[in-house]
Order: sequence, then C-alpha cells, then structure tokens
Amino acid sequence: MDLTRDDGQATAEYALVLVAAGVIALALIMWASSSDVLPGFFETVVRKVASFVDRV
Repeated sequence: MDLTRDDGQATAEYALVLVAAGVIALALIMWASSSDVLPGFFETVVRKVASFVDRV
C-alpha cells in the first residue's frame, strides 16, 4: 500500500467543494424563504428588466 500516491485527491477535493456549495445554497434558500427578501428581490429584477425592454 503506497500512501504517497495522490490518485483521487482531486476527486475528493471536488466532492468537498460540491458539498460545501450545497450547504451554502441550502442555507441561502432557507434564509430567503423565511424572510421577505426574495419577493422584493424578484420584484426589483422584473421591474429593471421591464424598464430595459421598454427602452429598446
């Protein structure tokens, strides 16, 4: 058993990054759904897009 080889190290690092990103995304979704931030955000985005489309 050769413990100095690092085969699979990149795969393990990618897996950890994906898990961390998933946890952060879940935390953001939980926070946004428990507050009134998300509807206000989407309302602002739709208003900005509509005003941009009206100018074109």
